[in-house]
Amino acid sequence: MPAWWRGAVSKVARAQAFGPAVVAIILYVFFVLVSPGSGFVGAAGTASWLDTTADLGIVAMPVALLMIAGEFDLSVGSMVGGGSITVGLLTGYLGLPLWLSIVIGLVLGALVGLLNGFLVTRTKLPSFIVTLGTNFIVLGAGITIGDAVMHSTIATVETSGWFSELFKGKIGDFDVSVIWWIVVVLIAAWVLRRSRYGNWIMATGGDADKARRSGVLTSRVKITLFVCTAVAASFVGMLEAVKFGTGDPTSGSSFVFEAPIVAVLGGVLLTGGYGSILGVVFGLLIYGISNAGLFYAGWDVNLTQVVLGVLLLVAVLSNNRLRQIALAPIRAARKGLTK
Repeated sequence: MPAWWRGAVSKVARAQAFGPAVVAIILYVFFVLVSPGSGFVGAAGTASWLDTTADLGIVAMPVALLMIAGEFDLSVGSMVGGGSITVGLLTGYLGLPLWLSIVIGLVLGALVGLLNGFLVTRTKLPSFIVTLGTNFIVLGAGITIGDAVMHSTIATVETSGWFSELFKGKIGDFDVSVIWWIVVVLIAAWVLRRSRYGNWIMATGGDADKARRSGVLTSRVKITLFVCTAVAASFVGMLEAVKFGTGDPTSGSSFVFEAPIVAVLGGVLLTGGYGSILGVVFGLLIYGISNAGLFYAGWDVNLTQVVLGVLLLVAVLSNNRLRQIALAPIRAARKGLTK
């Protein structure tokens, strides 16, 4: 094998998204083979899992950035529900314009994100505990307010017009949420790979104390990312409320763990300081393909949890090793400079 070819292969293998990409491709090919003629590979079949993946992906991107910075946000589930019931209450029940409900929902989401970031950075409490507490507070508040005002925890949302089509419209067989997801992916990828802020995120997750001594505003980085996760989750809740015609404060319960799971499947380390947006995209594809593939293969869809559990364990065990392989040339170069 020529040296240039070996170098190219080695470079690809060291890419952060290599492992998740291989797993996603293998899973897709596997389900294509075991479900012939089921429609899994058609436009409708692809849309059936990509639409759901897109909603989760809008939340998972900022969650992944926050995890790379070394923190967790388990309040995203209640924030999805909070955004959903906000639209249900303000537009579905009180009849306010949809655009106004969206603005109010995003502002409320930003305030919760600020609260999470402030508590984590000022009290030094683990973000896992802080945001888990916030998750219960927001969920309980949504249920209580909905029941007090509407005497119900679920509101019907009926919208029309061009603005509502931005949330419930379709492009062929695909929901418009896929476009929203692509926009979020492009922004997140640019921030992480092309901006100074991306370097700050990596440095904060790698070694916060060292980054702080180097001039990185680690607290500002974390607070900003907490705001982004809360706003993104609120947006998805409002998007789903308009799309499905129902505002429900409990609608985002699955996001609490699914967003971090797909980030880990995409190569993000639980300890922070390592990960890529492209890897998270493949992590999302792994989730979506597994979920839909079992259905189209005619198998028990409850096995999805088993598959994701196995893949999660494999990802956790292998991510650190893949990081060591990827950083080996850098360490070797540094070692050579110190001689």
